[in-house]
Amino acid sequence: MSQSAFVISLDFEQHWGVYDHSSVHAYRTNLDGGRQAIPRILKRFEAGGIHASWATVGLLLCEGRDDALARYPNHPEYRALETRIREVIDRSGETEADDPYHYALSTALRIAAAPGQEIATHTFSHYYCLEDGPSVRDFERDLEAAKRVATRHGIELTAIVFPRNQYSPAHLAVCRRQGIKAFRGNPKADPYLPRNASDTTRSTRLKRLLDAYVEVVPSDELLSRPSQEEGLVNVPASRFLRPVSRLDKHLSRLRLRRICAEMTRAAEEGGDYHLWWHPHNFGTYTDENLALLDAIIAHYRELRGRYGMASMTITEAAARA
Repeated sequence: MSQSAFVISLDFEQHWGVYDHSSVHAYRTNLDGGRQAIPRILKRFEAGGIHASWATVGLLLCEGRDDALARYPNHPEYRALETRIREVIDRSGETEADDPYHYALSTALRIAAAPGQEIATHTFSHYYCLEDGPSVRDFERDLEAAKRVATRHGIELTAIVFPRNQYSPAHLAVCRRQGIKAFRGNPKADPYLPRNASDTTRSTRLKRLLDAYVEVVPSDELLSRPSQEEGLVNVPASRFLRPVSRLDKHLSRLRLRRICAEMTRAAEEGGDYHLWWHPHNFGTYTDENLALLDAIIAHYRELRGRYGMASMTITEAAARA
C-alpha cells in the first residue's frame, strides 16, 4: 500500500479575494484578524511538522499602488462584476504600511522562510477563469505577471490554486506552458465541480454546507491520489475547513469528527487528504478556529505514527505522481 499524504493549502488573498462583493470596511475584521492569525498558524505548523502551500495573489507581493499599476498587464473585464479591479488598485495605498489589505509582501516572505512552507500562485489578480469576459490569453498574461513579481523576490512558482476553484483544460495548458507543475483540483462529486458564479445554484451551496457536517457526498469520493491532467499533476482538494462562526460554533465538533474520520480512512487506504481554507476565515473566532486546527494537527500526528501518513505541500504530493 502506498503512503498517504496530508496536504494543506491556504488561499492568501486579503481584500483581492472579496473585492467584487465586499468593501474593506465591511470585511475589515476578518482581514485584520486573518493576517494576525498567520504567525500563530505558522507556529503550529512548525511544531506539528506540517508542510503547507500558501496560494498567494500576486498583487499582494507588490510594494504598493505604483508597483501594482506598473506590473499589472491587462485588467480583466468581467461582464457580471460591477467593481473593476483597476478601480480597486487606483484606490489602494501607496505602500504595504498604509494598506495591509492590498499589499502583504512582508507576510508572504515570512511564510516563505518558514520550514516546510510553499508559496504557490493564486494568479496575479485573483483571476476568475470561468466568468464571462476575459480570454484564455488574458489569463496567460495574468499568470506571467504573477511569475515576474514572485521571481523578483526569489520565489519560484510551481503550483497553482485557481480562484474560486474555476479552471478548464485550456487554462491548465497555459499553466503547463508557464512552467507550473501542479494544481489543486476539485473533488469529482457534483457539488464541487468547477462552475462560474451564475451556475452555482442555491442547491449546490446547500449541499456543500450540509456535507461539512453529515455525509452528503460519500467519503470515498473525497479521497484521491495525484493524477496527470493536461500535462499537470492534479492534487485534488478533499474538504474546505469551514471556520467556526457565531451561527454554528456549537456544531464545530461535527465538522471535526467528519474531517478526522476522512483523514483516518485516507491513512488506512493509502489515499490522500487535502484540506484547504483562507487565512481570513480565522479572522473572527480566532482562538476557536486555532483550537480546531490544533485538534486536526493532533489527529494527523496520530495517523503519522500509526500509518506513516506524511504532511506534504501540493508540489511535494505531486512529485509522487
